[in-house]
Amino acid sequence: MPVQEGHEGVNMNTIENVDRGASNIVVSTVLLTKPGIITSVAFTGFAGMVLASKGFPSIYLTVEALISLLLSAAGAAILNNVLDRRIDVLMSRLSKRVDALTVIGEKTAVAIAFVFIAISLFVSFYYLNVVNAALTIAAILSYAILYTLYLKRSSPYGTILGGLPGALPVLIGYAAVNPALGVDAVILFVFMMLWQPPHFWALAQKYKIDYKKAGIPVMPVAMGTKYTNVMILLYSVSLFPLSLSLWFLGYCSYYYAIFAVISGLYFEYVIIKSALSNTGYGKAFGASILYMLVIMASLILDVGFNSPNAIVGG
Repeated sequence: MPVQEGHEGVNMNTIENVDRGASNIVVSTVLLTKPGIITSVAFTGFAGMVLASKGFPSIYLTVEALISLLLSAAGAAILNNVLDRRIDVLMSRLSKRVDALTVIGEKTAVAIAFVFIAISLFVSFYYLNVVNAALTIAAILSYAILYTLYLKRSSPYGTILGGLPGALPVLIGYAAVNPALGVDAVILFVFMMLWQPPHFWALAQKYKIDYKKAGIPVMPVAMGTKYTNVMILLYSVSLFPLSLSLWFLGYCSYYYAIFAVISGLYFEYVIIKSALSNTGYGKAFGASILYMLVIMASLILDVGFNSPNAIVGG
């Protein structure tokens, strides 16, 4: 069967008949940026900014930092789609991204990605600071190169170090306000590093057949369901005391602690139930997202409104 630009199993007639109208190109470009992921990147980055500010950062600084963060994440996501094109075409749940890349074309997608990244780094270097820019570069490279081309394809444990690009946004946001990273920044970074493996492993459990078909050695495929469940439990349990350390060390108030406890207990309940019953991985995946969002939102509201620094930064 004819293949164009590395899309295995894509019929030439389908490619030639693709709708390349302006609206479809825009929609396809947005889809390739993985909007759900980059939105969470911006949210965690903003949490880092609030933590560094001990209050809400100024509007100007927030806009500059989030533009840089969103564009870098979007550019890296598009590169990930291009580099993973031969894998994605084998996974039914990613069919929309495959179609979107067909609409845009690989060369155009790469060009768009580099434009996004170039603008991001310009904003970071010119309007923010070198530490922010260095961390942004680290996030781009660790996702587009380290994780996509090596960790994801080589080891079931690749997800652990592969969490780096997803955890760096909290440091990137923090550094936009204060280049001298504090203990609070490290705690939030470690939380995101430990959150991502069980979050992804729950998804991998649900789509185990897809990953196996694509030849990706995710933990459920390489190590089995039971072993993966044990790892999910171990990582998930570690998040609860770590989230409370921000309160214990005085970075957040008991208001934050209340929400951290409630959301943490619900998350642990769903995870344990899923692991013991060997079902409900989709719900566990959703619960992990909810938990992370509640932790970040609680932090933002608690630090933002309970701090004497209502608006800081220039």
